[in-house]
Amino acid sequence: MSGLQVVSREDWLLARKELLAKEKKLTDARDEISAARRALPMTRVEKDYRFQASSGEKSLHDLFEGRRQLITYHFMFDPSWDEGCSSCSFLIDNVAHLGHLNSRDTSFTAVSRAPLEKIEKFKARMGWTIPWVSSFGTDFNYDFQVTMDESVAPIQYNYKDKETLEREGLVHHMSGEQHGLSVFFREDANVFHTYSTYGRGPDIVLGTYNYLDLTPLGRQEVGTGIMLFKHHDKYESTADGASCH
Repeated sequence: MSGLQVVSREDWLLARKELLAKEKKLTDARDEISAARRALPMTRVEKDYRFQASSGEKSLHDLFEGRRQLITYHFMFDPSWDEGCSSCSFLIDNVAHLGHLNSRDTSFTAVSRAPLEKIEKFKARMGWTIPWVSSFGTDFNYDFQVTMDESVAPIQYNYKDKETLEREGLVHHMSGEQHGLSVFFREDANVFHTYSTYGRGPDIVLGTYNYLDLTPLGRQEVGTGIMLFKHHDKYESTADGASCH
């Protein structure tokens, strides 16, 4: 049975109770971290970022759609690509019905550097209805450290500068598109940046991973050669689900 241990019901119950105690500690720690995240100070967004949306040009303020909070997902989609990153696509597949977020005064949008025409085409192919805007031609991606181009801005990803990334062997984060998630708060006409997370930080919103973490086989990635999910319309194909370009 693939190395899985089989025991009596009594022994299973003992093991399950031991794990439950650890799960409760993790829940308490997660609640503590969430409270600390909410308590982070804010910084005012001074630039007047402009995005291209299906309904026309939008400011960052407009993306709130009248609500007080905005979550943006930095979706990796380089202007030269014909389709978005498969890992980022996996995350968007895990976004729940936005009515639940909206009911808590919170909006959501994806942001990419690809031109709007490419975004709209790929979005239709994937069957998504989420808001998704283009930051093409703006400083937005560079200012929030999700596009690495040293000729435009100093290299920094996940709060690590170029020298640190090199020292830690994270050179794959030093060029091109990267992913992340940023949160903003609106008070009248003022917009504040409250939080950004990169790397594995957005894992917290991946429902598929959370389901798989409940199972004996888990995410089925380590040691299998299967590192990434495919675009969801490629599972009938024999082609590999290649990740970001």
